[in-house]
Amino acid sequence: MPSISIPTALRQYAGGQASVNVEAAHIGDALAKLTAQFPDLQKHLFDVSGKLRSFVNVYVNDEDIRYLQKEDTAIKDGDEISIIPSIAGGSGCAVEEAPVEAKSAELPELNKDELARYSRHLILPEVGMEGQRKLKAASVLLIGAGGLGSPLGLYLAAAGVGRLGLVDFDVVDHSNLQRQVLHGTKDVGRKKLASAKDRIADINPHVQIDTYELALRSENALGIAKDYDIIIDGTDNFQTRYLANDASVLLGKPNVYGSIFRFEGQASVFHPKAGGPCYRCLYPEPPPPGLVPSCAEGGVLGILPGVIGMIQATEAVKLILGEGEPLIGRLLLFDALKMKFRELKLRRNPECPLCGDNPTIKQLIDYDQFCGVTPQPATEVSDWEITPLQLKQRLDSGERVTIIDVREPHEWQIANLENYGSRLIPLGQFANRIGEINPDDDIVVHCKMGGRSAKAYDALKKAGFTKIKNLKGGILAWADQVDRTMQKY
Repeated sequence: MPSISIPTALRQYAGGQASVNVEAAHIGDALAKLTAQFPDLQKHLFDVSGKLRSFVNVYVNDEDIRYLQKEDTAIKDGDEISIIPSIAGGSGCAVEEAPVEAKSAELPELNKDELARYSRHLILPEVGMEGQRKLKAASVLLIGAGGLGSPLGLYLAAAGVGRLGLVDFDVVDHSNLQRQVLHGTKDVGRKKLASAKDRIADINPHVQIDTYELALRSENALGIAKDYDIIIDGTDNFQTRYLANDASVLLGKPNVYGSIFRFEGQASVFHPKAGGPCYRCLYPEPPPPGLVPSCAEGGVLGILPGVIGMIQATEAVKLILGEGEPLIGRLLLFDALKMKFRELKLRRNPECPLCGDNPTIKQLIDYDQFCGVTPQPATEVSDWEITPLQLKQRLDSGERVTIIDVREPHEWQIANLENYGSRLIPLGQFANRIGEINPDDDIVVHCKMGGRSAKAYDALKKAGFTKIKNLKGGILAWADQVDRTMQKY
């Protein structure tokens, strides 16, 4: 029978299974049987009209069904069907020219220290003296100095890329240290840009490091990116991911893409100018807010961004040198648990509104609006929410409140509200266990940050419950606002 590979992000809605065998002759039949067996997958794969969502791609072996017969694509025994959701064509093609197009005579010279530092590069015929000078002349913009930005910054600097731009506005937190190897324990509380600049300069003092302590927005992205040869996407949200893609296409620059979640990663190079697709060709639209969990909610293996980040760094170096076959028109998938790489073909969509034959997007847009994100002041609380302080006041006054924790058991072990009578009903079991909850109770649902519990809130609402609230900010907000001794993660 054909098998359907379930990505990590969706396994909680498929009984935790990594693959499911189905008897079906066509993709449509296979997906129908999959969602019949696991109804919670329905809304993640299909919209309300029953159409496959635009941020979910389906492959048969290594072919995208959008370029076959879509859901009528025939399948047979032994075929592997892959569901590839956004986290956050054709075969690979070499770039004819490196981004650094300066003639050899115009390339910067290497000093004595650099000749010694890069000696292992210089004896590679594919690099040599001229290639190393190309690296010194090149400039790369890294969007994000976190999980992916860490190996990128370290290895591009070590390789001798002459100018690195770093965009970030966050500070180093203890929870970063498990994967963000640019930063150390002594840097907790520092700006990530300050920590990253110090570390990169220590790796290679010959690299120019420019920092941009800001959130990349439509108003500033083109002005920052225009002076760099390559843009590398190390972002952790869909707004910035689409912004980075659109800016790259409008400027005609390659966008080296990477994304990570739990034990799985993706990498590619989006470069329509070289004949390949852009990120919008792969995912025309973002998922609705909250549908795809972030690494902060779903977790990530600390080593994973090292693997994907180094793949991105390798692609950037190949682009600069003009050597090898970059990941243009190819999506590389990595499963750390299986220690397995897979490659899927990507095609440029001629109807893409950004890089297609008749583009309609000719300038940067409002990406919060595009991704359905409505910025809300931190102090503003919606009618369906309750703050940790408000909940604590109600509990202290003696009110009876039923607190439902929808996290996973391993999260409960780290921190919980058991002293206040909290009950654990993981979100994956929630639909089948609603009957355990008394609809006459005053109910507060919570998770780590508020996203998963919002789904539980919706489920209760649809089931007819009326006295329900979602804990704003989740248990992390409780730890910040009510109990600072509580362990955060």
